[in-house]
Amino acid sequence: MHTVLASTIAAITPLDQDLIAKGQAHLDDLTKPRGSLGRLEEIALNLYRIAEGNAPKVDPARIYTCAGDHGVTAEGVSLFPQEVTRQMVYNFLNGGAGINVLSQTAGIDLKIVDAGVCGDHFEAHPKLIEKRVAQGTSSFLTGPAMTREQCEQALVNGIELADQAASEGIAAIGTGDMGIGNTTPSTALYCAYLGLSPSLLTGPGTGLDVSAVRRKADIIEKGLRANESAVVSGDPVRVLAALGGLEIATIAGLILGAAKNRMAVAVDGFISTAAYTAAWRICPLVKDYCFISHQSAEPGHAAAVSHLGMEPLLHLGMRLGEGTGAAMALFVMRSAADIFNNMATFSQAGVSTS
Repeated sequence: MHTVLASTIAAITPLDQDLIAKGQAHLDDLTKPRGSLGRLEEIALNLYRIAEGNAPKVDPARIYTCAGDHGVTAEGVSLFPQEVTRQMVYNFLNGGAGINVLSQTAGIDLKIVDAGVCGDHFEAHPKLIEKRVAQGTSSFLTGPAMTREQCEQALVNGIELADQAASEGIAAIGTGDMGIGNTTPSTALYCAYLGLSPSLLTGPGTGLDVSAVRRKADIIEKGLRANESAVVSGDPVRVLAALGGLEIATIAGLILGAAKNRMAVAVDGFISTAAYTAAWRICPLVKDYCFISHQSAEPGHAAAVSHLGMEPLLHLGMRLGEGTGAAMALFVMRSAADIFNNMATFSQAGVSTS
């Protein structure tokens, strides 16, 4: 295992259980009926524990939208051609995509990461971070999508992104993705890590019809069989290399690095949750630092999230990806932190408790 990856895993620590009572006591003393702010209180308590008993903090926040191409796209698993990945990166850099609008609306910094896009390298841009490992992955129908070395480098790239963010004072991170065809490797990863069936999880992605979805599920089943030795190996990095994508591995590394640096993570939708699943299999302690931002409308996400024992923060029927759900969730997380930090207590406000 790469030394950076190994040292990162070793440095991730669980949240302090003893802080639960102290944080809850503070929440219960705020000028409101106990529990009346619902999940905002739950989020605030988790952020307080991430902050090691200091004031919970979400800002400044940053979303990393990681882009990569996939060899399996040649099998017709998406309505859009592979070139759209590259075109959308330009759209992100030009400020025209959904994630641009929502990150600006929420006051969140946005960076675009070339984790493995096909074609020439992009020209330098203030929002672009160059972390390309390869020009896309191989098709997992003929063997592993990535070599072990490529996968570990993508994981390390994500860790380095988190380390850099921490050094710049970033308090919380949101994940996002762009990669035509990437619901296919994401579904395969859910199946491999969680023991679920492709027929249960496979959805339309960019808008496939019913027959195309069935064919997509068959392709995923074939990919699982072609990489059966990796699937049954019990080695989460080997599984990620066999079935994943470069942007997915980079996001998984970003999550690992954020946990090491004690930063809260807003995990976006279907693809980012697959990356979270990989990170969780690599180091289960990352669960303490992560919030599933929203319930994707992509069929299968609900089943996967349920198997992970998580509950999404939002249910908005979204399925765009890019980090759009993370932008919405980070605003909710900011609200929870502000409730904890800025509401008066009963004694401060002179309000009677009985």
